[in-house]
Amino acid sequence: MSKDKVRRVLQEALRVWSDVTPLTFAEVHGGRADIIIDFTRYWHGDNLPFDGPGGILAHAFFPRTHREGDIHFDYDESWTVGNSMGTDLLQVAAHEFGHVLGLQHSLEPGAVMSPFYSFSYPLELSEDDRRGIQHLYGPRRSNPPFTGTETNEIPSTPDACRTNFDAVSMIRGELFFFKSGYVWRIRDGRLQPGYPALASRHWKGIPESIDAAFEDKSGNIWFFQGDNYWVYDAERQITGPDSVRSLGLPVANIQAALMWGEDKEKIYFFKEGSYWRFSSVENRVVDAHPRSMHDWRGVPRNTDAAFQDQHGFAQFFSGQQYWKFDPVELRVLEGYPRNVGEDFFGCVSSGNP
Repeated sequence: MSKDKVRRVLQEALRVWSDVTPLTFAEVHGGRADIIIDFTRYWHGDNLPFDGPGGILAHAFFPRTHREGDIHFDYDESWTVGNSMGTDLLQVAAHEFGHVLGLQHSLEPGAVMSPFYSFSYPLELSEDDRRGIQHLYGPRRSNPPFTGTETNEIPSTPDACRTNFDAVSMIRGELFFFKSGYVWRIRDGRLQPGYPALASRHWKGIPESIDAAFEDKSGNIWFFQGDNYWVYDAERQITGPDSVRSLGLPVANIQAALMWGEDKEKIYFFKEGSYWRFSSVENRVVDAHPRSMHDWRGVPRNTDAAFQDQHGFAQFFSGQQYWKFDPVELRVLEGYPRNVGEDFFGCVSSGNP
């Protein structure tokens, strides 16, 4: 992980606490600092040695102790962010920042301040975390009262049982459905509590509605809307809006994007009966000339969304139906299409028996 990326992750970890308190944090390059961060190995001068990969990940010193504000991370850990392939730096950093701010461990399972490391994406404070930090520093000051024009408009949340989705993508092993600025999150076949939620809760700056989305081999998440695309590393925006023309794509408003194959290097864009192969190595479409959807036997000409499931099948969505595509036979499986609402959200069929 590059130094710049580590810096951005640490800033995001601090923001977890500043978002709910009056605290503000700024990096300084000289003079006195309240929090000092170091990546070090084994014995490093504080009588709390690290032990190589695994085991002790980091430690921090509480306020009003002889090394208050110091945080040490074990350099030998396989640090990552936004996935479970290593040790998530964002999760650990937020925990250690909690300590230097004065928080003890929480007994609430899943809390940021839980004494046991567990990967959780996206990172969110538990109610116990929030109460603890606000007990020490108070809640964040509210914004000035709104003085604009009042309206009676209440935005309506789309009904997953009756809607066609804008995009569907497998992200960090979880399934995300997108529609009109909202997102549904499914883990292990179950819709997670608190969803649907605004997609901007996860990805600040994401357009209100998207045409397509996929997660690439490195774990970056790509969103497409109209003529533009955006790329995020977990919840942090890397680039965008950028023109899809810079990718060599000759059309706008693509209907679906699919990352497919065991190596996760086959990426396809779909629109109105045509598709394009995209090279993640060259960051361009392989050929600007489109190929026909007839290559995907049994898949409808117009698709709203697509993703690859954990078994390697590609699933295509059109309207309120979906098709499962066999990667070996290279055709849609028997028994499809099926209803999206019934299979993914447990909706009750309104049809007659």
